Amino acid sequence: MSICGSYCASSRLVLFAVLAICLAFVQTETVADSSPALQNDNQDTLSGGGAFEITTQRPVHHVTEYSVAFDYDDATPTLTPDGEEGAVTLDARESAKRTSDTGGELTCRAFILSSLLENFTLASKPLGYQGMVDGGENIKEASWESVSSMLQVGGTVIGSARCKDFRSREGRLHGALNLVQRGITNLCVIGGDGSLTGANLFREEWSGLLDELVQSGQISEEAAQIHSTLHIVGMVGSIDNDFCGTDMTIGTDSALHRIIEPSKDLCAGGHGKTLWNRADKKRLNIIIVAEGAIDQNNKPVTTDHIKDLVVHCLGFDTRVTILGHVQRGGTPSAFDRILASRMGVEAVLALLEASPGTPACVVSLCGNQAVRVPLMECVQMTQEVQKAMDEKRFKEAVKLRGRSFENNLKTYKLLSHHKTDDELPHSSFNVAVLNVGAPAAGMNAAVRSAVRVGITEGHTMFAVSDGFEGFYKGQIREIKWGDVGGWTGQGGSLLGTKRTLPAKHIEKIAEQMRIHNINALLVIGGFEAYMGLMELQAARSKHEELCVPMVMVPATVSNNIPGSDLSIGADTALNAITDVRRHKLVPKCAFESLLQLLDARSSYQEFSVPMCMLPATISNNVAGTDLSIGADTSLDSIVETCDRIKQSASGTKRRVFIIETMGGYCGYLATVGALAAGADAAYIYEESFDIRDLQSNVEHLTAKMKTGIQRGLVIRNENCSENYTTDFIYQLYSEEGKGVFDCRKNVLGHMQQSQDPKGTVVAQTTATHEDTGQVQNQLRRVRRWPTGTHRPSES
Repeated sequence: MSICGSYCASSRLVLFAVLAICLAFVQTETVADSSPALQNDNQDTLSGGGAFEITTQRPVHHVTEYSVAFDYDDATPTLTPDGEEGAVTLDARESAKRTSDTGGELTCRAFILSSLLENFTLASKPLGYQGMVDGGENIKEASWESVSSMLQVGGTVIGSARCKDFRSREGRLHGALNLVQRGITNLCVIGGDGSLTGANLFREEWSGLLDELVQSGQISEEAAQIHSTLHIVGMVGSIDNDFCGTDMTIGTDSALHRIIEPSKDLCAGGHGKTLWNRADKKRLNIIIVAEGAIDQNNKPVTTDHIKDLVVHCLGFDTRVTILGHVQRGGTPSAFDRILASRMGVEAVLALLEASPGTPACVVSLCGNQAVRVPLMECVQMTQEVQKAMDEKRFKEAVKLRGRSFENNLKTYKLLSHHKTDDELPHSSFNVAVLNVGAPAAGMNAAVRSAVRVGITEGHTMFAVSDGFEGFYKGQIREIKWGDVGGWTGQGGSLLGTKRTLPAKHIEKIAEQMRIHNINALLVIGGFEAYMGLMELQAARSKHEELCVPMVMVPATVSNNIPGSDLSIGADTALNAITDVRRHKLVPKCAFESLLQLLDARSSYQEFSVPMCMLPATISNNVAGTDLSIGADTSLDSIVETCDRIKQSASGTKRRVFIIETMGGYCGYLATVGALAAGADAAYIYEESFDIRDLQSNVEHLTAKMKTGIQRGLVIRNENCSENYTTDFIYQLYSEEGKGVFDCRKNVLGHMQQSQDPKGTVVAQTTATHEDTGQVQNQLRRVRRWPTGTHRPSES
């Protein structure tokens, strides 16, 4: 099964998969030798903002010497009839630009770089429409270098402001004068429907505005003739994702990250309460309320109102958390960076190809493609949604939002409401779900969706542990609705996953399908899952049990499945990569530098001044201090990464990870990181070790793999030994553990440096931490467990 929309959630994808299985089961009792022709319907991922005609073929235009200008608008767009702050402008002589919300500056970057490649001369316009109205120094030339190092920055780089003047004709007249004086005849607007409406009005009035300027003598008739046409292209920058005509607006994905992160923290903390009680009933529940929520009578539904209802009717202890403008800030997600960059490029192409009769358009995301749709049609349909809600036509409003919104809402309701046994339809259809290949973020969410959709349809769902290997071994059990509760945010594979292919075990797999009366297979995984289904299909002629519907859901960070634009897990992996990319190097410790200045005092009187050093190094190797500024943040990064690595192995049995940390010749990060992450061993410079110690640790891990915990974690300081390098230890563990466990290595590198500070107390006051030597002694007692005996481990 393929994903043709770049932002389809795993829940919706699996919903389609289960429906495909059900459809195949209804249409035929027995599947022929060839695999069922399950065709992908891409229409569901298209924007539901109306029917638009999209032309993908573009004529090639050669352009020479153009100049362009840009402006940003307010980061909180409002619906206004005349437009608002936050625009961008580009021109067949000059162009100006504006943006709002997280990701707007990325569009600006892509727009500028693409324009420069087309020989445009660009200028930035700070403060959005206000900058265009005020003119002067508010319109500045932009260059290739002016947008460098911008991808990871949130907010608006060149500022934003609301502009009441632009809502009046007089203000727009000033704006037209400033554009003509700089040769700007193209406008690229990034904002909501209010901003886009204002830009379109500006375009419609353009000829009249030029006539007024000619009559008042502010411009010549020749200038008016040269700039007689204003071209408009829009891009939607809004965290609300409320614009009809696009599947996703710039900034929405980053805002979703801001929402999910605190929600995940609340689930993990729960104010000290457990998530489940003895009766397997949830004790921690989260209710998410939109700021503009209303009831069927158009009366506001507030968080305080819901809290009072829960407390009064259910007696539950309830707290309210308002996220507010946290949703607008932060580093843009990988998806928003890609989306904004692609839209910026498409906007330049749209302006290059525009003619005097070309209507204003908006660059939208349709499926996985950046397309152009009529601007005012989208604006009008967006306004129709609000009108329908005002008139209490809520079902119609949902449909007007588009297929994507409607299906997301339907999927959420389907997965969150557990029907009673009396409400469920009766079916004799048995579906087996399994994960195959390397773990990928979202696998558990996909399994959860598959199980709950199948149960809702009345089918019996079976979970297969450890992929095809568990399948032929008979590791199959029935799985219920409550068994997958809380799986959405869990990383790795809770079912367990292996790369084993089924070809060598076809007969045993067919036997297990016969024993459990499996009527359909849903395989969630990577390329191994793809190849596995191919092998099962090839064996249908020999095994009648394999002649059942089979569907694959692509889930791999490699994103290498044929027929799919985006696999489950690939976007999360991209976010992890971009998060590492923004961490930069910091200067080394100044301790030795101050000592050198101190030694030079006898020769240079100028150095005979008070000198003070604040220790700031992740290595925590400065004499005279228990903890340096930055060490604790770096330690958080190491522990968080180790947790992610261990989580990635949750579905992969018998695996040992070798992690290399920084720290120079100081073992603080490796020692304390090993203690916090529950490592099986830690190698540091301060404590010598030899091949016998390595062999002892391998023997311990070999014994450990025979227990219930079948993964190991080893941390090595980067300079712990000149000869026992990370590669050497990795190769030794791989060779000695052959047949018992496999091995992986990770060099954390500079992602440990220049993280956003997790806390600033150490930087502001004197902090006291446990003595490093005491921590090392504690870890040593854990490491030197007698050979051949079992010791507890957190990893």
